[in-house]
Amino acid sequence: MIRDQLAAALRAALSTLEVMPLPETVNLERPARREHGDWSSNVALATAKKAGWNPRELAGKLAEILNAAPPAHVTSVEIAGPGFVNFRLADSWLHDVLREVLAAGVEGYARSTVGAGTRVNVEFVSANPTGPLHAGHGRGAAYGDSLARILDRCGYSVHRENYLNDRGTQMQKFVDSLSARQRGEAVPEDGYHGQYIVDWAAEIPEGADLLEWGEARAVEDHRETLGRMNVHFDHWFSERSMVESGAITRTLADLRERGVVYDHEGAVWLRSTDYSDDKDRVLVKSDGEFTYLLPDIAYHRDKYARGFDLLIDVWGADHHGYVPRMKAAMQALGHDPGELECAIIQLVNLLKGGQPVRFSKRTGNMVELRDVLDEVGPDAARLTYLLQSVDSTQTFDFDLVMSQANENPVYYVQMAYARIRSIFRVAAERGVERLPLAEVDVSLLTHERELDVLRALSELPDTVVVAANDRAPHRITTWVRELAGTVHGFYHDCYVMGEGISPELTQARLQLVDAAAVGLAIGLGLLGVSAPEQL
Repeated sequence: MIRDQLAAALRAALSTLEVMPLPETVNLERPARREHGDWSSNVALATAKKAGWNPRELAGKLAEILNAAPPAHVTSVEIAGPGFVNFRLADSWLHDVLREVLAAGVEGYARSTVGAGTRVNVEFVSANPTGPLHAGHGRGAAYGDSLARILDRCGYSVHRENYLNDRGTQMQKFVDSLSARQRGEAVPEDGYHGQYIVDWAAEIPEGADLLEWGEARAVEDHRETLGRMNVHFDHWFSERSMVESGAITRTLADLRERGVVYDHEGAVWLRSTDYSDDKDRVLVKSDGEFTYLLPDIAYHRDKYARGFDLLIDVWGADHHGYVPRMKAAMQALGHDPGELECAIIQLVNLLKGGQPVRFSKRTGNMVELRDVLDEVGPDAARLTYLLQSVDSTQTFDFDLVMSQANENPVYYVQMAYARIRSIFRVAAERGVERLPLAEVDVSLLTHERELDVLRALSELPDTVVVAANDRAPHRITTWVRELAGTVHGFYHDCYVMGEGISPELTQARLQLVDAAAVGLAIGLGLLGVSAPEQL
């Protein structure tokens, strides 16, 4: 890639100047403003002090050497500010990007090995199996699954997991609610209300174990709803299974052996303040009941036992305070707390007709995820959930998401791909056959709209790595929208076929739009959104 070529040229120039020590890495970035060039490096600033140089003087010497024998595609090298080295490139570097995209294709372009050798467990959704999923779960589902896709593209070995909180008070309330409706009685005041309890109770076979049957029915509902969003799990892990296997009591024994728990007033406490938590935490209450924390510790202990190097938990906004105690618990078990990462999904506010939407007829107290999918479709729901960082509260406007207008980002992106497919359909109708890339003169691609598409494509490999490192799928969404914008601009200003367009330019532009289709397909695939042939 061009970055590697420029980095190698800078390193060689430093060596020529006998700058010691040579930097381990040579950083190159795209300037924020195009007038500053195509690529910029701070290598002079980073190395000058140790080497006894003035940064701007060193930058000037580097520019002098590189201008005397420019690397491939470089038209000029300039210095800026206190010592930045800026490169201006010929359009030919973007033509190389085109060749690279088409050679690698959807399967190969923008792949990375930064995560090679790392086994990562991404746990997300993890809802109580006591009823349908709500709209907020959709945001966590879209985030967790897209993050897993991005990590996979960066070489990580990814395992998707859903943790079922199928033990304790809430499960008993769920069973009592089903039992009451099965008998034709009112649900207990603190039970689960809503039409779905009535419907599910009517399905219960005679003699069924209500706990087993109810959990299976809820999981079936979750699996079906998430499947519509193209979200699938490698494993659904049962909390109850740890009680049955003794994993929870073994975890407590392990903590005792390590000297990190103590007994006080009949309860068992974790010495979490020894690990930067703000207070010690109860693991077993005075009545002998486990708190939520102990099974969670046992569950994470099990993940490590299965050989995962990195644990990423995707939790709801109400779990923010839970993070330090879980990290403390992992440290108490002898693990690096940095091996556990927790993404907190902020709330989703739903609007329809400008008014808040707060509940579903089936549940009575929440908006079901299935209702969102029924209303806007899985693609629109997923991409909308991924428009912004999960650190911020989101407003999900049904009217906007369902509109066929450029203001609707879902429509805007998918329309870009559909337009590309329409170009190929028209070419087929006119009998225009695409030549092999080796026979096409891509140097004819000099229009600014054409180059904008290629610049956007050149940024995808970096964007994928940044999205993986920052655990930020919304960066892919932003990139896809930017590429879609360049495609729409090209479609508007550059005819691929027709009067005044030479056959040679037609062939070059067909290659360009094919490369754009590759980029859009990759981006949409990482977001779990389909690339439609037409809208």
